[in-house]
Amino acid sequence: MSVRDEKIIKIFEYALGQEHTGLSFFRTSIDRMGIGAAVSAFKKLIEEEEKHVAFINKIMKDFRGGVHIEASGLKDFVIPASNFFDERAKSEFLQQCIEGSMIPDVTVFNTAWLIEKDLSEFYAKMADRIDEPIAKEALEMLSVWEKGHERFFRQFRDELSATYEKMPWGG
Repeated sequence: MSVRDEKIIKIFEYALGQEHTGLSFFRTSIDRMGIGAAVSAFKKLIEEEEKHVAFINKIMKDFRGGVHIEASGLKDFVIPASNFFDERAKSEFLQQCIEGSMIPDVTVFNTAWLIEKDLSEFYAKMADRIDEPIAKEALEMLSVWEKGHERFFRQFRDELSATYEKMPWGG
């Protein structure tokens, strides 16, 4: 195995660890959420994150084996963007948060946003630094996927925060 391949594998090993950390957070967050729409959204996210893990494992396996997948092989892992909440579920979720004064949800969504933001930025930075075309494309794909998750969580974090800021605290 070449030094370049070893460096690429190290990048993906780190990425895999970060994906597992995010998965763990999302799984434990389901228990805290308690709202059907939020639980459903987190389950969809977990499914997508599990696909990211499979994608990373495939790339590492190929690089470890000295078998470099073709660019067309990466396309087999295309993960279509998910709509975690339909508009009705989104509205119901926000209303339930307001009625239940569920401040922990803001924290969960903020933490989830930070996890996804960090991953998106990491993948983009590594893609800029790598000259191996397949690894570069894989990192760019991962960055785009995480950017979509980042937007989702940022939107809800912002909406929940704005809602709480307008609440008549203290009577």
